[in-house]
Amino acid sequence: MKRLLKYVFILPAAILPACEKVVDPVLDRAEPKIVIEAGLSDQAEPQVVRVSKSVPFEDSTGFNPVSGAVVELRTPAGTRVRYSQVAPGIYRSARFRGVPGSTYTLQVTAEGQTYSASSTMPQPVKLDSLTFTRLTLFGSSNTYPVANYTDPGDRENQYRYILRVNSVAELDAVSEDRFNNGNRVADVIFYELEGLETNDRIDLELQCIDRNVFKYFFALQQIRGEGGPPVAPANPVSNFNNGALGIFSAHTSSKYGVFVKLRDPSP
Repeated sequence: MKRLLKYVFILPAAILPACEKVVDPVLDRAEPKIVIEAGLSDQAEPQVVRVSKSVPFEDSTGFNPVSGAVVELRTPAGTRVRYSQVAPGIYRSARFRGVPGSTYTLQVTAEGQTYSASSTMPQPVKLDSLTFTRLTLFGSSNTYPVANYTDPGDRENQYRYILRVNSVAELDAVSEDRFNNGNRVADVIFYELEGLETNDRIDLELQCIDRNVFKYFFALQQIRGEGGPPVAPANPVSNFNNGALGIFSAHTSSKYGVFVKLRDPSP
């Protein structure tokens, strides 16, 4: 999986240590914590919440589901939307659409403890088109997708890009409008498209997210080393209380998809 890289840091050889010492760190095994991954979009669709337990950093077993949780969304008008469990650790609502500008609260009760988080859905920004450009980086020439949209100049905006190839998520990254507020934007998504076949499908989703959600996913990028040297493993700051990990994101969604059509190289 290739992901968006924002910055490259190069350290001069003069400041690197002259010798190396191999260190075998001993990682403390913390008690498992509840992890909640929840999204609410402005699209009329079933909304999904994933509830699981954390695993040790060196454990690669993945999703550790928590069943039997009670999941409920509260709207600004006081309406309560109850989610049903459809698979171990997976909870789904009926079709429901969030309203931009509104603040929603998600409450999850699992194993005798209640966790809640609030998120305000930003105003939407439309993804106008998905185009492509060919760039040469570090001596290698590749084709990359380009997200095209107009950033509103009357407010700060934070974005999340999700790139899917043949329905498989291949990139998940965030950006903000610090340097292009109010401008026409053509963001190059640094995912190499080489090796695709005719009729393969590429889909890009542009989400408008609130500031706390941006900070969460930006911290994840730093931990993975996407956007600079990786930082020490740590849990990104969650918007859930009572020590839960994860994030609740009320966001808008704009999508654009294309099918690949390869050119015939023959004259």
